[in-house]
Order: sequence, then C-alpha cells, then structure tokens
Amino acid sequence: MAISDLPARTRSLFPGLLLALTIAAAAKFLSEHYAAPVMLFALLIGMAFNFMADQERTAEGVVFASKTLLRLGIVLLGARITLGDIAGIGTSGLVTVASLMALTIGFGFICAKLFSRGWRFAILTGGAVAICGASAALALAAVIPGNDKTERNVLFTVVAVTTLSTIAMIIYPVLFGLAGLSDAQSGFLIGATVHDVAQVVGAGYSISTEAGDTATIVKLLRVTLLPVVLIIVALSTARGGSGFSQVRLPLFVVGFAAVTIANSTGLIPAQIAALLVDASSWLLVIAISALGVRTNMKAMLDLGWRHVAVVVAETVFLLGLAWAAVATGLAGV
Repeated sequence: MAISDLPARTRSLFPGLLLALTIAAAAKFLSEHYAAPVMLFALLIGMAFNFMADQERTAEGVVFASKTLLRLGIVLLGARITLGDIAGIGTSGLVTVASLMALTIGFGFICAKLFSRGWRFAILTGGAVAICGASAALALAAVIPGNDKTERNVLFTVVAVTTLSTIAMIIYPVLFGLAGLSDAQSGFLIGATVHDVAQVVGAGYSISTEAGDTATIVKLLRVTLLPVVLIIVALSTARGGSGFSQVRLPLFVVGFAAVTIANSTGLIPAQIAALLVDASSWLLVIAISALGVRTNMKAMLDLGWRHVAVVVAETVFLLGLAWAAVATGLAGV
C-alpha cells in the first residue's frame, strides 16, 4: 500500500514518526554495541536533526512522537512493577525510600532558589533524581504547566541525570567497596540513589547477585511511587490556578496506575507484561528522539552552570541521605 492511500492524518504524521523511529533504532543499536545509555544516544542523534523540527513534512509527526507516544510509553511502564517487589523491601525500607524521595524533591526547591532557577525546574530535576531519572522527568513534564523553557529544561534534565547515572554506575561500586559496606547495603544504596534503571542493574550486579537483586527491588520501589508523585504534583500545580474543584488528572497518569494495579494483581500474564515493558522502552526512546529533534543545541548551552549545579547538588544530597539511612540501620539492611 502506498503512502498516498493512507488516511490524511496518518500521512501527515508518517514522515516525522519515521524520523523519530529511525533515530531510536540507531540509538538502540549503538547502546547495545557500545554499552552506553540509549537515552543519551537518542538525544544526541536527535539534536543533530534539529533542522527538521520545523519542516512542514516532519514537524507534526515529531510533535506527536514527543507528546502522545511519550504518554503511552509512561502508561505501559506500569507493567514493570508488582506489589511483590514492594513487599520484599519491608516496611522500614518502604518508609526510608519514600522519605528519601520526598526530602530530595524538597531539597530541589531549595537548590533552585539558591541558583535562581524556577519551580518547574526544581520539580523536573528533583523528581528525576529522586525517582527514576529520564522516565520521571518526562512524566513530570507532562503534568506540570508548561512555559517557553519547559522543553529545553526537560532535555537538559534527561541529559544530566543520564550522564550522572553512568558516572555513578562506575564510581559507586568502587566507593562502597572501599567503605567496607556489605553487599546488601551496597545494593540498597545503588537502588536508592542511581537515577536510571539500566545503570542500577549494571552497578548492582557488578558487585554480586545479592547486591544486584537488592538494588533492582529498591529501584522498582522508587518507580512504583512515581504515580503517587505525579498525582500530588498534578493536584498541587492545578490548585493554584483554576481551583481544586477544576483539577483533572491526566489520562496517562490514570492509565499508569491502572496498568500497575493490573500487573500487581496478576491480571497481566508475565509474557504480556514483558512485551509491554519492551514496548514502553521503545516508545520512550522514540519520544526522547523526537524531543532531541525539537531541541536547539544553542538554547541548551545558554542554560549555564546553574542548571548543572542544581542536579549535581540534588544527586550528592540523595547519596548522603541514603548512606546515613544505611549507617543508622533505618534502611533495614
């Protein structure tokens, strides 16, 4: 079937979607062959095609990929989580992880104030550092009211947390080993502090199977709390504008929670859940690729050192809190 035979809406979206999909496929290939974060590759390659962001043929499809496919990818991300994962951590671990997340997000507002950044940037970076890196940044960006700086702040946050995650994946196992921490303690710290799931897995299992299992479970617990944070942020940001009675949760937040509950209660077979997680991974990479295409590199560079300082300070703050929790026994490991 020729492209001319497709419905008008599909024809208008096809070139931009094909561009984003091609970039995503290239990013996946490079990531698998050169052991580097796929999100970072997708962003960098996408930025190289920024000249196509405003072209008539590709613009509509690129916007669709960066928004609609992003939301669908977040919904399917719920298939990664089960209540059994949470139960394995225990009450003390759950309370500790939730507290670490809340304090880190709160600290983000303090950092943003100190470095003259806005509250939207505080939510994006604090949430990305506290929860699950790039995925959290994308989800939070879809909830908070946008402005003319939102897209470049989102892209900066994704680049920053992905880069810091990669650095942490290399440094943290060595650091924790030199400190004489047990495998369980090291696993908890990795799961509670490293931003992206892939780097958590890489760092945890580089120490031992026990450390890797613990790190993965703690990390999934952080991901599990993402819809809770999204709901709180959606209600909080809407309340100041149109009144609490006018608040409407985004459908993708409801969908994320529904998929999470369905997966937790066994309504989604394991094989289907695995397919949904893979689909989510592809959709998020495609969305990041499209966001990269829409990103002007000069605008990113104009953000300055204060943006970097905020994310680094939040990362160090989270590590210090988590280490204190392990040292005092609050983490339960």
